[in-house]
Amino acid sequence: MTQLKDLQVGDAFEGLYLIKQADLRQTRAGKPFLAMIFQDRTGQIGGNLWDADDHMVETFTKGKVVYMRAVKELYQGSPQVNKIFLRLPENTEPNNPKDFKPKSPVNEQELREYISRTIFKIENATWNRIVRHIFKKYDKAFFEYPAAKTNHHAFEGGLSFHTATMAQLAEKICEVYPTLNESLMLAGILLHDMAKVIEFSGAENTTYTLKGNLIGHIVLIDEEVSEAIRELDIDNDKEDVTILRHVLLAHHGLQEYGSPVRPQIMEAEVIHQIDMLDASMMMMQTALNQIVPGEMTPRIFPLDNRNFYKPDWQSN
Repeated sequence: MTQLKDLQVGDAFEGLYLIKQADLRQTRAGKPFLAMIFQDRTGQIGGNLWDADDHMVETFTKGKVVYMRAVKELYQGSPQVNKIFLRLPENTEPNNPKDFKPKSPVNEQELREYISRTIFKIENATWNRIVRHIFKKYDKAFFEYPAAKTNHHAFEGGLSFHTATMAQLAEKICEVYPTLNESLMLAGILLHDMAKVIEFSGAENTTYTLKGNLIGHIVLIDEEVSEAIRELDIDNDKEDVTILRHVLLAHHGLQEYGSPVRPQIMEAEVIHQIDMLDASMMMMQTALNQIVPGEMTPRIFPLDNRNFYKPDWQSN
């Protein structure tokens, strides 16, 4: 099977791929087509299945593995597949969607060991107890869930990988800026996205839960901290409790991005910046890994709908 990341423009190819997205749309002339995204473990690529009849719409749905024969082309500078032929896998062909989904680049045991060491570095007793309490409650899900439904770290284990990468960045930044409270930085980062295990349905075919849609992970983690301090008999009026809650509530930076408050202490602002940096890097790296040098990525909507160019460093 040809891996998506290895395709060059103009390549005719065939293989088995997972349908990540299949939206029924109409051309300007009113003819139906399926706007599709295909993926394997190396990347993803979009393409349109033209003249889609009812059978095609019912058969080629999100979450199914399909055999595809197509050609990689460029449309307005972005890679896509065209001249698409699809069929369902035959009896002897792989058809498990899990085999076509990207996974965390770091295995779970390594992530567990790093997270455990990081918790030990939280010197403030209040923050340490709260973090341990919540991690004990959601341990299994934390290392299985994605960090997002579609945009960044949207793969099995993505939540723990995103959190660990942010913690590594925080440790380095605290070396450069020693006035930052490293214990608060680490406690805030370890908990900032934890409530995504409540916001999302799971690692497979991830959707938003009712609480995810109506409340969201930022408010949900504040509720978890409030519940933890009650169960641990910690005084809710202690300054370090309020500061930790502020860091978590402010980590999206702006109210229009979902944070009830804007960062008002240094650590809250820096955690927000680290979160944005790691999410942006993952989105860029994911898109660039799916093209060859000399090509532009498809537009990345969360990054102001920009394309990114992959330089051919070997030719310089």
